[in-house]
Amino acid sequence: MSQSDYYQILGVDQKVSARQLKDAYRKLAFQYHPDRNNKNPEAAEKMKSVNEAYAVLSDADKRREYDTLRQQFGSSAYSQFRQNYSEQDIFSGSDINQILEQMARAFGLRGFDEIFKEFYGQGYRQYEFRKPGFFAKSYIFTGPRRARKMNHTGLPLQGGVGKLTRFLLRQFSGIEFPEDGADFHDTIWLNPEQARQGGPYAYYLRKKNKKLVVKIPPGTKPDQRIRLAGMGECGKGGGQAGDLYLRVHLRKPLRQHVKDFLSKLRK
Repeated sequence: MSQSDYYQILGVDQKVSARQLKDAYRKLAFQYHPDRNNKNPEAAEKMKSVNEAYAVLSDADKRREYDTLRQQFGSSAYSQFRQNYSEQDIFSGSDINQILEQMARAFGLRGFDEIFKEFYGQGYRQYEFRKPGFFAKSYIFTGPRRARKMNHTGLPLQGGVGKLTRFLLRQFSGIEFPEDGADFHDTIWLNPEQARQGGPYAYYLRKKNKKLVVKIPPGTKPDQRIRLAGMGECGKGGGQAGDLYLRVHLRKPLRQHVKDFLSKLRK
């Protein structure tokens, strides 16, 4: 099983539908479930890879970005993708928890919570809140770079409704969830030579009134995103700062501008 391409990990092609993708994931998750592989320690690593591949490809935005990187970088698309996405980002919003819980009920296997505790140890934490007339369950999946809240029961923890939810949880349980800062997004313009050679690029972050030096990777392509960790909006209550994502656009060489201008004159 290849560890360098999400489609190969799931054994599907790039045109796979959402339904086919979920069916492929269920089949492999059942095959490599740790409860069915007590004598095969490699199965756990394979299931972690399957989980990650499904979490990415089942999300329309993440899949679209991965497909773009696949076209640009071929076999190195995976490493390029992981430069922009940590494990926390990858699993945020995934329905893996629902699928594993359905499998647990149908086949008597351990569910999502126990499996992720085994796979990620202290990097995974779950919370339950019980009061008369009120129950909520949520979990935080942490990692080396970022932490994002994921909701086990569909309770909103983000946005305007999320503020009310967090307030109620704080009132009932006394626990306050940290809020991660929002990501910033901007565009940078490079000339073809800068993109080809790479190197330092002076960038002014207006939202923080900061001058930054961005390292442009050699061979940068149009529409490629460059991630600057922790340069987004500041977090609240101990939450981590967001990231800054710079999307690359290429300037036309001067000769091309002249050619385009002359072409317009002829018309």
